[in-house]
Amino acid sequence: MTLDFSLPGKPTNNAFVESFNGRLRNECLNAHWFLSMTDARAKIEVRRDYNESRPHTSLGWMTPVEYAAAAAIKAAE
Repeated sequence: MTLDFSLPGKPTNNAFVESFNGRLRNECLNAHWFLSMTDARAKIEVRRDYNESRPHTSLGWMTPVEYAAAAAIKAAE
């Protein structure tokens, strides 16, 4: 396995990672002070639960798990 770094000034080389990093920074890192790794994990876990357990308007008011299950059933038909 080799690391492949984005070129300086070229965030579009890996837009998915850049988008994730920006969102994580805005929603979590800029909003909280972490006292330890345990504290950081607990605060980030709350965010993960928020993203995975609540219904999303873009998914027709389904949770991501419900949407994935519905998509799998539809694909199997």
